This record gives sequence, structure tokens and C-alpha cells, in this order.
Amino acid sequence: MPSASTIGELRTQGYPDRTVKEELRANLLAKLGRGETLFPSIVGFEESVLPSLERGILAGHDLILLGERGQAKTRLIRRIVELLDPEAPVIAGCEINDHPYRPICARCRELVEAGGDSVPITWIGQQDRYAEKLATPDTSVADLIGDVDPIKVAEGRYLADELTIHYGMIPRTNRGIVAINELPDLPERIQVSLFNILEERDVQIRGYRIRLPLDLLLVATANPDDYTHRGRIVSPLKDRFGTQVRTHYPETVAEEIRIMDQEARPPAAGVPVRIPTFMKEIVAAFTSELRRSPHVNHRSGVSVRYSIGNLETLAAAAVRRAARTGEPEAVPRVCDLPAAVASSLGRVEFDTIEEGREDEILGRALHQATLEVFRRRLSGFDFQPVLSQFDAPGFTAETSDLTPASDVLAQFGDLPGLAKLLERLGVKEESPGVAASALEFTLEGLHLSRRLNKDDAGGSARYRGVGA
Repeated sequence: MPSASTIGELRTQGYPDRTVKEELRANLLAKLGRGETLFPSIVGFEESVLPSLERGILAGHDLILLGERGQAKTRLIRRIVELLDPEAPVIAGCEINDHPYRPICARCRELVEAGGDSVPITWIGQQDRYAEKLATPDTSVADLIGDVDPIKVAEGRYLADELTIHYGMIPRTNRGIVAINELPDLPERIQVSLFNILEERDVQIRGYRIRLPLDLLLVATANPDDYTHRGRIVSPLKDRFGTQVRTHYPETVAEEIRIMDQEARPPAAGVPVRIPTFMKEIVAAFTSELRRSPHVNHRSGVSVRYSIGNLETLAAAAVRRAARTGEPEAVPRVCDLPAAVASSLGRVEFDTIEEGREDEILGRALHQATLEVFRRRLSGFDFQPVLSQFDAPGFTAETSDLTPASDVLAQFGDLPGLAKLLERLGVKEESPGVAASALEFTLEGLHLSRRLNKDDAGGSARYRGVGA
């Protein structure tokens, strides 16, 4: 823990004089040298995004992250804060975190000139050195840079006095990291105010003849230029960002599932919730299918939050069934998927289509995702024990979002090969709920493979033989 309480003690202890970017570079190199995982909670960027980010930090560049919504841009910026020193010294009482060795504001310069090494210092943590601003059309230069403080003027100071300045968010984060989310949403005249900060590293406030050589890392996020119609990044500002980092959606189903497991919030329930892996795969494959769909607006994309929300709704549907039927375990089934998709309809932006076709497009994508997982998981499996059940005259299997797992299983009695089916689906611990989910998934896959017929009516489904 730091023990210095004055500038003199800080010098005696040999505290290094380095900029924020030098500090970030040194700490990043130390982590890379130790072989540490840089950002453990960032999934799928190890070989694509993170190398570009690392190169930008090592080059000492300001950064701009480009990507569609839901691609962990803000999360990535917040993790960069971990590369700062745990604590940093500042001159006590300074509004803009002046470095004890290099004060830049009028107050601290006067203090150091009068008190020298006896000037007191304090220590601030990583989060005190980070500021984040969501760009909105009503953002002003005063918010970001600063303005005249009328209260300080009323106290008797002259307008020309530097001490009458009320500093904005960026100067107050001196010696830290400033993040501006959705940069194109800033009006162009506000973007112009960032020119000096990125190039000359100083600020200009109103008519004051002052220069504040700020020490900071500026990181911005934006959607690709061809996506946003709300604004644009002016060319001179874009030119001042040294490194552009392009993010992307998860490239595999496994990565999407890792993010879902990491971010999804389990419903507060009195019954345990258990989501089989094959159901998670359907949710992930469904999102992936929508990202490829020609009917979905690719400029806006389909966020990972869409997968997370669908998984949470799926779990909630299982909890609702368990509460209504008294089941000891809540396990999502295929019959819960339509409700999850319907609840998130507004989160997908479609290209111009005939009105009313949204449900049809989502339904087709869901069927394709289910069939994809079915073929990947159960290709070559012997379904004869299941199909033979439908050879009996008049045999049908019925299910709904409120049908208990025991009722689903009871329709098939002692089904041969059920244990092998669960094994192929990656189920390690059997239970009635999981068995019913696996069986219903199998029936749906056989229907989509045209080996069973299915009748949908009012939230219920009835499976029957092809010839029935």
C-alpha cells in the first residue's frame, strides 16, 4: 500500500514519473510476460480483437472500437481500466488529478511553488481514474471540457481568472481513461472540441488563454459508418484516433453459449433450474440463423443480448410450468421456445418486408436452428424405438408448455434406448425433466426431418405418425 503523504516522501520512495499511456504499456507488457489471460470475461476475441487492442495500447494510441450493437465494446473498455496501477498519487484537493511532479492547473502550480516538497498528496484508485460518457445530442462542450462557474465569479474572482473555470468530465479524468460511447451521436460542433485533446493533448475553454496539457487515454465506440443514420464521425476527428479496433459477434455456437452462461441471470425461484446443453445450442443456433437471414437488417445486427434474453425467458417458462404443476425441477423444453421467441420479437430489426411476416420469418429460423442441432447431435442415431410407438393405430404424443414431464414420459412407457439418447445429447445426470426435454427435442427433430407429423393448436402440440 502507498505510504507517501507529501511530494517529498513520494520522491524519496522513487515513485516513477510516467504518463498514463506509459503506465498502461508497462502493465500490459508485464501481464503478457507472465502469460496471464488479459480479459477473462471477454469471450471469442482472443485471436481477433485483443491483438489489435494490445498493439494499440503498446503504440500509445487513442482507440476507437467499431462494431454493431451487443459486441462487448463497452465491456472491453471497462476492462482496460484493470491495466492501470491499483493506486496513483495526486495533489490533495485537485479537481483534475494533477501529478505531484507535473501540476498543470493554476491552484496546484501555486501550491507547489509555495510549498515545494511539503505539499500533501492523496491516492486514488483505478475507478477514480475512469469516466464514461454516453454521447447524446444534448451533450455540450461544457459537459465534456468545461465552462465558467458563476458561483466562483460571484465569490469575487475576475472572469479572466483561471480559478473561475468549472472543469468538465474530460479534464476531471486527467491521468486516467475517458470513454465516449456512440461517438457519432455527438453533434459535429461538439466533436470538433475533441480535436486538441487528441492531437495537442490540451483543452481550450471559452476565451481563457490557458493550456492544460492533459494526460489521458481517450477511447470511443461507434457503430460502422454504414449503420448509423443518426450522425457520423467528422473526418479530422476520425484521423486523430491512432488505432481502430473492429469487434464482431461470436463466431461459433460454443462461444455464444459461453457468453450466455456467463451473462444470463437465473430466475429467482424456489425450484432448481436446469437447462440442457442441447437447448442452449438451439438458442445460440437460432441467433446465428437470424444473423445470416436475408430478411434481417444486417446493419443493426442481432445482439448477443438477444441470445441471453431468450435463454432467460426459456428458463422462466420452465419455472412457470414447475410452479403450476408442482414439478421438483424446472427444465426448458422445445414447447417453451415459441414463447421465448415471441417475447423478443421487437429486438430484431427486419428489412422492408410484407407486413405481418415477422412471425413467419422467426418461426422458420427457429425450425432451421432446431433441425441443425438435431442433425449435429443425433446424426446416425437409431430412432426405431421411438418411431415404432407411432406404428400403433391411433397413437399420438401430446405436449404443451404446461404439460408435466411425467405426463410426457408416461405416453411412451418404458421406452427402449432412452438412456442412449440422453448420452448422445450430453446428459450426465438423468432426471424426469431432462428426459422429457430430450424426448420432446427428438420428436421435434423427427418432425422437422419429415419422419413424424405435427399438429399445433393453441399452444399445444400433437405428434403422430406420417401415415396417420
